[in-house]
Amino acid sequence: MHRSAPKKDINEDDLKVSEPAHAAAGLKAVMVSMERGFSQAGPARTLRSMLRVNQHNGFDCPGCAWPESITERRKPAEFCENGAKAIAEEASARTVTPEWFAQHPIEVLKDKTEYWLGSQGRITTPMIIHEGESHYQPISWADAFSTIADHVRATTAEKCVFYTSGRTANETAFMYQLLARSLGTNNLPDCSNMCHESSGTALNPTIGIGKGTVSLEDFEHTELIFVVGQNPGTNHPRMLSALSDARKRGARVVAINPLPEAGFFGFKDPQTVGGMLGKAEPVASDFLQIKVGGDLALFQAFGHLLLEEEAKNPGSVVDHEFISQATDGFDAYREARATLDWEATEKATGLTRTQITEIAQLLITSKATIICWALGLTQQPHSVPTLKEIINLLLLQGNFGKPGAGACPVRGHSNVQGDRTMGIWEKPTEKLLAAIDQEFGISSPRAHGYDSTETLHAFEKDEVDVFVSMGGNFALANSDTEALEAGMQRAKLTVHISTKPNRSHVVHGKTSLILPTLGRTDKDDKHPGGAQFLSVEDSMSVIKSTRGRLTPVSDHLLAEPVIVARMAQAILGEDHPINWRAMAEDYDTIRDHIEKVLPGFEDFNARVRDKNGFVLPNPPRDTRSFATDIGKGRFTVSDFEALEAPEGHLILQTMRSHDQYNTTFYGLDDRYRGIKDGRRVILINPEDLEATGFKDRDLVDVISTFAGTERRANRFRLVSYPTAKGCVAAYYPEANALVHRDLVARESNTPGFKAMMVRFVEHTQQPGATLDS
Repeated sequence: MHRSAPKKDINEDDLKVSEPAHAAAGLKAVMVSMERGFSQAGPARTLRSMLRVNQHNGFDCPGCAWPESITERRKPAEFCENGAKAIAEEASARTVTPEWFAQHPIEVLKDKTEYWLGSQGRITTPMIIHEGESHYQPISWADAFSTIADHVRATTAEKCVFYTSGRTANETAFMYQLLARSLGTNNLPDCSNMCHESSGTALNPTIGIGKGTVSLEDFEHTELIFVVGQNPGTNHPRMLSALSDARKRGARVVAINPLPEAGFFGFKDPQTVGGMLGKAEPVASDFLQIKVGGDLALFQAFGHLLLEEEAKNPGSVVDHEFISQATDGFDAYREARATLDWEATEKATGLTRTQITEIAQLLITSKATIICWALGLTQQPHSVPTLKEIINLLLLQGNFGKPGAGACPVRGHSNVQGDRTMGIWEKPTEKLLAAIDQEFGISSPRAHGYDSTETLHAFEKDEVDVFVSMGGNFALANSDTEALEAGMQRAKLTVHISTKPNRSHVVHGKTSLILPTLGRTDKDDKHPGGAQFLSVEDSMSVIKSTRGRLTPVSDHLLAEPVIVARMAQAILGEDHPINWRAMAEDYDTIRDHIEKVLPGFEDFNARVRDKNGFVLPNPPRDTRSFATDIGKGRFTVSDFEALEAPEGHLILQTMRSHDQYNTTFYGLDDRYRGIKDGRRVILINPEDLEATGFKDRDLVDVISTFAGTERRANRFRLVSYPTAKGCVAAYYPEANALVHRDLVARESNTPGFKAMMVRFVEHTQQPGATLDS
């Protein structure tokens, strides 16, 4: 039997700290996976779901976007520990009913943590709260859609915002962007704005596509893999198998990160008895503990050293034939990297010249290199130049369109890449809009809309009347928490299409709706033609089907495509030129439209039914060509830049715990880092701790400084930890309140979650302050 939802919330005084782990996965991961599943969903639902996750004709894991092999047989347990936790949360037998809402007024819920809210279970019924009311109350689906229609019609399209989480499937995302554009707005912020937007911003102008250029099979042929600003042991655990196997085949794996994460050093493969019980397999052959924000300087140094070696031994490093035929800008790049300020480079990176030179030698000798990265590189002011510098290195040695080589941005959510492919973007191309207009007989708006940061600004200026959230938890996911929550509460209507309670539900607009939806694990069979399936896109551009098998916890849940269709019908009327009803009744109809609008989806309905799905075109990978505005790969030149903390400050980065996925907390055990039963911690280098005058476990308030203003987050506990010197780390989203809304990555506008300048003061309860203020 499953256990009931916890009644107690987090007590930060219960914090326990132990030595960090030196290996990831293993028997413990299997035991935790089973325990979380049984406690949330019970044995039957747990086993039924786990046997189908990431399998042919099963459902895609609602966690990360790491791919499955399309050439090899699937493993019986094709999931990781954190995937199992995500499934347990969604398959949960715990329910949040109208009676639950009646027992929990908003004023009580506002004081609950996200851990407590998310642990309560699946929402069973549409709910509404009006201005001045203390509780959410049940509402019929018809009345809910009528309420949305009334609010949308009472305002302008420019004051409506449609946010999207990466959980959203392709078909839903396509309908959702079509609804927004039918209304006349491109206000389509999504979670990509807050994570990998910098990747697409850097990749599109340099290689002509905003996605990675490798396949999973490339890891079988590579000689060298860089894993930069990424913690695969927690965030993409199945990636450890690919890294470990590559290492066994003789590839070098270089981890570059401010924190020495357990998954870099050892992997106990839970798919085998030997892996679970035996000695951990090494993963990273080399580890560079870089300072936060030092990656641009490091990759510029690598470029300098590779060109220096080429000058000594012409033809030994640089792929001149590839560069002359397929790229532009090499001469300017070579000139820019001709000299290097080693003193500045060492200061920026926290690394020695010897360390950098030794790793550069691996690049020099490698004939096939993959560079992987995640949010450690995308959430700094100079993120886009940093990623362009990575592309420079890959272009330099011709590491595109050949086995074992390429760029690998590792997306963190299961369909965040697919959402963008489907048109969820505030800056759509004319080609996309023209295709939509031709297919549906509408006139899409051409003016760019709001991204997530611009939405925050719009909330603050009271320029959002209607905010619709397709999944996600916008209040906690974005920066400048206090300003965002205040703005959301001034909106006239907030609509949350959700599976479980979250913080955004309790910092709601004057009127707020919660619309409960099916999850990935749920059967979607209430259609005239029978059960339906959806599709998703993984990190390596593979489109595959996903079909839930579990009986939903309530008869009142609707599938996301049905919710979008009924919203559209209510707002636009039955005589609108788009047949929303047909799409909601038969998802093949949605896919037929997608096929006509988006390149690469030819014969969509047939190909998505293949057991391995199909791979979207990728010119750099497929034909060694680049669909940029000049038809070539582009070398770029960026100035030297690094983060430098003011006197008395340290550089703070955010991170996830091992019991967390984005804003969802599965538990309170970050066991790889030795942190348990608490989340308001600051990991700090022992030397930096001594310099602050505080001691290990001291309670402090954290003050961030940006553009002459300060933000404060109270009651964090300092924990001595082997972080990079000068750098500290705290959990996301607790530290989001410290991020000024204007602290963003240039060009991509991604919040600067890895670039806060902070100092500590002795904890004192400020007048009117809360734990999250």
